[in-house]
Amino acid sequence: MRSNLVAAIVLILVGLFLLASNLGWTNMNMGKLILTWWPVVLVAVGIGLLFGRGK
Repeated sequence: MRSNLVAAIVLILVGLFLLASNLGWTNMNMGKLILTWWPVVLVAVGIGLLFGRGK
């Protein structure tokens, strides 16, 4: 249940960011953002595995 909630929140946030980008509310380049911050995904997955292992 918790993983579904986290996945839903992540999808909502990504969707809102893409919508803001398409509407011109932000001028950030999505490709550059992904290339800069992709290691955060690895860290988040690692933390999720670490804390989710006991359940």
